[in-house]
Amino acid sequence: MAKLSTSSSNVDDGYEYEEEYIKNARGMRLFTCRWLPVNATPIKALVFMCHGYAVECSVTMRGTGVRLAQAGYAVYGMDYEGHGKSDGLRGYVPSFDVLLGDCAAYFTAVVANANQAAGPPLPRFLLGESMGGAVALLLHRARPTYWTGAVLVAPMCKITEEMKPHPAVIKVLEAVTRFIPTWKVVPTRNVIGAAYRTQAKRDEIRRNPYCYKGWPRLKTAEELLRASVRVESEVLTQVTLPFLVVHGGGDRVTDPSISQHLCREAPSTDKTLKLYPGMWHALTSGELPENIDKVFIDIIAWLDHRSGPPAPEPERDD
Repeated sequence: MAKLSTSSSNVDDGYEYEEEYIKNARGMRLFTCRWLPVNATPIKALVFMCHGYAVECSVTMRGTGVRLAQAGYAVYGMDYEGHGKSDGLRGYVPSFDVLLGDCAAYFTAVVANANQAAGPPLPRFLLGESMGGAVALLLHRARPTYWTGAVLVAPMCKITEEMKPHPAVIKVLEAVTRFIPTWKVVPTRNVIGAAYRTQAKRDEIRRNPYCYKGWPRLKTAEELLRASVRVESEVLTQVTLPFLVVHGGGDRVTDPSISQHLCREAPSTDKTLKLYPGMWHALTSGELPENIDKVFIDIIAWLDHRSGPPAPEPERDD
């Protein structure tokens, strides 16, 4: 990936924030950002954020980047094609596989660069929210032993049977998509109102020019459906990496029982589910402040337990 431009700003609050545009294999500019701890020696681990549909990293997920950097983690995010500050038609996902390829290329480039530094390789974690949870799981399955672990926040990892379109409807959708893939025609409920509990966060999302607020485009809806079906049918029973799932019991966007299903089905021997009664979908940004604190205490504790420094070599008796 070719680097196009960079900008950075230092914040005297335990972390440094930087922005950078990179160029993907298709010549598109993709926006990336990172939150780096300034007082952590050494850095505990690398964390790669996968944002949800229609949102972005630098504003919507800023709280996650800041909190984890202050806890000693180097945090990296990238806006997908058609999302945030990246190139592409707003809210358009022409190919989930291409989206995954962009993430994999950027994330692995960051890991390779970090590994050039002195010392042992740093642990590397994925953190996916909502649709980003599906992104994280699919990245794991593409390289099952590459990632140290994953944090899944209200992940879109399976669609319940009652929510799936009828097979006949899916066929019509696929047929029409071939001719007008970018048509904004798929009706949805008020996701912002259902996802974010606090009015302040709802207002922030609605004012954010980098968040897509229109109806899903035909091809986007088709790709999200295919990704969900793929995760459900191919991935749930093959998740082998350590993972933490956090989910609100009052989530009306993704069903908490699906996260329970993931923990039952995954063969991983290190899996943790945290259900928070009464909490909504956007656990890390749209909840009451005391609830957000509770969620991050659990996330950071889980990461810390798996990011400890390597054990010292035993002394030898000469």
